[in-house]
Amino acid sequence: MAGESVRWGILATGGIAAAFAADLVDLPGAEIVAVASRRREPAEAFAERFGVERAYGDWESLAADPGVDVVYVATPHAAHRAAAGLCLEAGRNVLCEKPFTLNLREAEELVALAREHDRFLMEAMWMYCNPLVRRLKALVADGAIGEVRTVHADFGLAGPFPAAHRLRDRALGGGALLDLGVYPVSFAQLLLGEPDGVAASAVLSPEGVDLQTGAVLSWESGALASLHCSIVGGTAVTASVTGSRGRIDIPSGFFNPERFVLHRDGRDPEEFAADPADGPRTSLRHEAAEVMRALRAGEKESPLVPLEGTLAVMRTLDAVRERIGVRYPGEETAGDEVAVLAG
Repeated sequence: MAGESVRWGILATGGIAAAFAADLVDLPGAEIVAVASRRREPAEAFAERFGVERAYGDWESLAADPGVDVVYVATPHAAHRAAAGLCLEAGRNVLCEKPFTLNLREAEELVALAREHDRFLMEAMWMYCNPLVRRLKALVADGAIGEVRTVHADFGLAGPFPAAHRLRDRALGGGALLDLGVYPVSFAQLLLGEPDGVAASAVLSPEGVDLQTGAVLSWESGALASLHCSIVGGTAVTASVTGSRGRIDIPSGFFNPERFVLHRDGRDPEEFAADPADGPRTSLRHEAAEVMRALRAGEKESPLVPLEGTLAVMRTLDAVRERIGVRYPGEETAGDEVAVLAG
């Protein structure tokens, strides 16, 4: 596939699918050739909006389309296992929105399917592909602030969201943790890896999903991460990483930052800003470009968003849910559905 255009199919037609399509249109070497929805009408409207040749009123037709190199799964996360699994079984490569699945078991099933069918699979954790976040990670890895001691990150929306909203719908995997908390957890694990211990507390809705959750992750190194997510209060969406010889602050939008500030002991603060040439901070083009690079190189997963890292994040999310008492339909009767970390 080296040098060739990468032919994309888009599964679902909601807001994130439209945002992704808009970025693909301007990405050299990317071509949107097909779109699918559960009904033909929204698929046809999406196709007309973005100049897509083929519109399907079912997922199966897109999965079976031999003219599609990779499918972007943009459904609500409760449907990720079914949608991504269908595509992998049909021989399509897959980029699947975050959170990757409802739980670890579903995530492991998708990874197994990708390996069984020798297909590329990646979680659409766009934060990991962001150039400025990659720069921050490299600075930390190079010891710019010494040994990491603490990570703080928050992501909260003010709401209020009515009971019928997807964020409060238990059947759709609602709650703050999976939709928003995946970012603070992924940020901490980007820098520190999988934690050795998890503690958490939450305020639950009458529907049984978390309205806000606080978690403390711990590592044998002595590092701690203090993380928060909410759908009942708009937070600053900040993050900081403190080490033995300095600190990095992201003053806003930590998962798609405009800038961060490096404080090193005995030195003036240094500001690192996003390159305007990389596009707007809301752009999803970096994750799409990484998928295309990997496909052209014949890789089955991305080193920026490795599958083992995705599974590790799902283990942590499962452990947090176990501690706060949130389970989704189908999990109550399966005793091994939710993984529990020690500590």
